[in-house]
Amino acid sequence: MEKQDKACPRLVTPGMLEQLPAPVRRFLAHTGVVGTPWIDTVRLKQVGQFRLGADRPWMPMRAEETYTTDPPSLTWNARFKVKGLPLLRARDRYEAGHGHMYGKLAGLVTVFDARGPELDQATMIRYLNEMMWFPTAFLRENITWEEVDEHTARVTFTDGGRSVSADMTFDDKGRLTNFATKRYREIEGSFSLDRWSTPITGYGQLAGLNLPIRGQAVWNLPEGDLVYAKLQVTEIEYNSGV
Repeated sequence: MEKQDKACPRLVTPGMLEQLPAPVRRFLAHTGVVGTPWIDTVRLKQVGQFRLGADRPWMPMRAEETYTTDPPSLTWNARFKVKGLPLLRARDRYEAGHGHMYGKLAGLVTVFDARGPELDQATMIRYLNEMMWFPTAFLRENITWEEVDEHTARVTFTDGGRSVSADMTFDDKGRLTNFATKRYREIEGSFSLDRWSTPITGYGQLAGLNLPIRGQAVWNLPEGDLVYAKLQVTEIEYNSGV
């Protein structure tokens, strides 16, 4: 797909939605992307809470994240409060098909520094999931769709010679309600392939689009669901560079 001329940005047209599964057409129409420029870069801010396990305390979090769509990349920088103090910093990175997760406590102690094929898959899934915040990315040539039923479509993202897929569920109005797939989960230095979902709990308008702005991240485990993140997007800016 050709790149945009920045002096005359390419716009999303109704015809670009015609061949998509019906629930995806409803979703993109609801976001309001028709008639808007293609999104090349994204900056956003988040607030929320994280915990490392069902028996671990919730940690308040603030984060800033940047994305590019051609080529796909993300960088997430977050600060967590530990016992009320902003002691833990973390960074997630996805670029050229590879992921890197890094965290440091009090600016001194590295608490995690992960790379490898399992993390590549996990961060690639994360990028696919977070396209909900820059939905013109779902129209790019590295995305394919398969209709499952009137409310569900399977999306596949290809990058760096590999592909990942997930099932996205939408309501009658076209609002995304859930995203579910298998994703690698890090457990004390090893990885387990488990079901992962991100139910949406709130919508709002940011950067002129109707977008999911509140949701959760959940490991759907045999012993029960583990909700480990509750997030809200507070700001989004498109095509301003990264």
